[in-house]
Amino acid sequence: MSITFSVDEIFEIAEQIERNGAKFYRKAAKSAEGENRDLLLRLAEMEDDHEKTFAAMRAESAKAGREPTVFDPDDQAALYLQSVADGKVFGSDPSEDLSGNESIKDILTTAVGLEKDSVIFYQSMKGAMSKVIGAKSLDGIIKEEIGHIVDLNKQLEALN
Repeated sequence: MSITFSVDEIFEIAEQIERNGAKFYRKAAKSAEGENRDLLLRLAEMEDDHEKTFAAMRAESAKAGREPTVFDPDDQAALYLQSVADGKVFGSDPSEDLSGNESIKDILTTAVGLEKDSVIFYQSMKGAMSKVIGAKSLDGIIKEEIGHIVDLNKQLEALN
């Protein structure tokens, strides 16, 4: 049996991924100094902005209706999505892997990888969406995340 998810569930996870990303950057910023600290705090703010963007997109998609796309009486689909997001994309506590000794380059390289994982997550979820509005909404999320990857790569290039 194939499982599909509602747009609302995808946006809920997208918002959580952004909160987790912001937490990652703020934790990393605690061990950084000067310009590196400022950079990490700006990246955390970008994650906050993405969360707001996704919340607005979620509200907009709600205008079209929030009907479930699969019979899910035990809310298993939402729980599955949450476990995927927590385990694969910025983890449930992304700061756990930070020792405080990482260089800014290490932190940014890790962040690029995690952002790429989020794009893969959203791409895979597009296939689970049964409505056109869901796929279009996910395209918006993916576009935001790709923009973040571009920004992170520019920061890495500036370090070299």
